[in-house]
Amino acid sequence: MKREQLPQPEDLRVFLTVLRKQSFVAAAAELGQSPAYVSKRIKILEDTLKAKLLHRSTRQVTLTEDGEKIQHWASQVLGDLSDMAGELSQTRTSPKGLLRVCSTFGFGRIHIAPALSLLSRQYPQMEFHLELFDRPVDIIRDEFDLEIRVGDDLPDQYISTKLLDNRRILCAAPRYLQRKGIPESLDDLRNHDCLVIKERSNPFGIWHMQCDGKPQTIRVDGPMSSNFGEIVAQWALDGHGIMLRSTWEVQKHLKEGELVQVLPNCFQMASIWGVYPMRRSHSAKLKVCLDFLEQHFREIMI
Repeated sequence: MKREQLPQPEDLRVFLTVLRKQSFVAAAAELGQSPAYVSKRIKILEDTLKAKLLHRSTRQVTLTEDGEKIQHWASQVLGDLSDMAGELSQTRTSPKGLLRVCSTFGFGRIHIAPALSLLSRQYPQMEFHLELFDRPVDIIRDEFDLEIRVGDDLPDQYISTKLLDNRRILCAAPRYLQRKGIPESLDDLRNHDCLVIKERSNPFGIWHMQCDGKPQTIRVDGPMSSNFGEIVAQWALDGHGIMLRSTWEVQKHLKEGELVQVLPNCFQMASIWGVYPMRRSHSAKLKVCLDFLEQHFREIMI
């Protein structure tokens, strides 16, 4: 391909934004441009590559077969360009550029957002875009540089860096335990109201635990369940049952006596991880973020 026929980075950026937003209008709003500008850049990209990349209807935007191929390369090219610029800019002392981060709703709101606020003050040349989800995320397809995960069900195709050891523990409000009794074994949970949460790809109502150093699994049930952890936590505080939640979420309530840990010999490992693509492993801004988060979590959670 001749040099003059190479696609422009701006056109690749517009293309990926359209895919992420699933709309020319929404992509234009995010880019601060008009829908006509977005349409023009997509047409230029298609003309340059001599391929139709998108099927566009009144309701949705979908990829063609050629578009699927270009999506992968566009994401990689823009990522490499960003990393190249970062490596040339006194990277270890003053990294700069955009870092796209994603996490779950609860952990992202309570911990990631405040941490990025602090990091932004420390490195004012860095830019951050944070998105929160209650579903599994394909960080390459969705154009993220870093995902912060809570839980040890890690994807094999990415690099995972542990930021902090964490456990999920069983706890309930004192009034629930006064009413229903205190379980003495994991099997006793079958006779209790358990507050079940459906998170990401975890099986619903099945708790994999470590009890006295041995793995055990139990299926639990109860009259109340949700796909949002903060709701389940509030229900536990209200005395509706026993929940399995991370120590970072419940430690304050345990200290104040609003919750009581039950079966302290049983827990579920759910460490905090930074997950990122292999091609981002040498990114200076990513390393700065990971190092900062690791130190930050240790300071506030231990």
